[in-house]
Amino acid sequence: MDARAIVRIQIRHHHHIFRRKNHQTRLNIRPTSLTSDSCTCMREMSTSSNFGFPKAQETTLVHNCLFRPSFPGEMRLSIRLAYLFLYNLLQFCGHTWIFANMTARFLTFGGDALADTFYAVGVVMSLCQLLSVLELFHIADGIEKARLLPRFVQVMTRNFLLFMVIVSQEEVQSKPVVCAQFYLWNILDLLRYPHVLLCLMGTDSFGMLWARYTLSIPIYIISVITEGITIHQSLPYFESLGTYSFQLSLPVSTPIYFPILLKAYLPLLAVGACVTVWHSLRARELRLEKWNKKIKRK
Repeated sequence: MDARAIVRIQIRHHHHIFRRKNHQTRLNIRPTSLTSDSCTCMREMSTSSNFGFPKAQETTLVHNCLFRPSFPGEMRLSIRLAYLFLYNLLQFCGHTWIFANMTARFLTFGGDALADTFYAVGVVMSLCQLLSVLELFHIADGIEKARLLPRFVQVMTRNFLLFMVIVSQEEVQSKPVVCAQFYLWNILDLLRYPHVLLCLMGTDSFGMLWARYTLSIPIYIISVITEGITIHQSLPYFESLGTYSFQLSLPVSTPIYFPILLKAYLPLLAVGACVTVWHSLRARELRLEKWNKKIKRK
């Protein structure tokens, strides 16, 4: 009979003695509320020499047998962490590929690479931005701990600009501002997703923390300015082609002119950027303060 079988037999024996002493039909031992009899039982089991292996190993085996966490909770936790890790890893790989592709093309072809940036990386960029909508459900469902409003503003403004403005107008896709916009988006995401991955693995560093919550603020401000420039340069094409402009017949005949909606969207973009920057500054202060407390405790 091996050592683990002996441990199980001894545990059943002591459980039986404990139930007979207290006239109970079931024993529920918790690591935070051990009774005096159960502590005595554990001491007797750990000091006994009937198991045939060292005392420290006996105590570890008994503790694992008695105080093992519930399996469903562990399963839910592991699935959540695995899902978040795979999602952030996928986004990191996608944005790394986009950044590397754009950089290689620019170093190879120079300024000529700016005109066909969207044709080279547009599909992958669209997939990454569509997947980013899942982050809103992560925060709403409690899977990810973050503020919903700034993430909502960032995700919605990006998808609106990409799909409603850039994708719909081929003339805008060849603009150099689109290349600059993609670069800024990629830099922001390459600062965020590696930091999230390190936090999930429990190996976060101060350098990544500082870059994530400090460098990203000015880059985000420049990105918002670039978004405004992209919308401004697209206005003549929407006015001449009439894309997304239509007329409502019910209840009153009302023309919907999309360029006017874009002009009205620009102030909303500025307001949303101010809210996001304010939340980012607060998050930076809290994160750095938390890190300093962690260093002091060590």
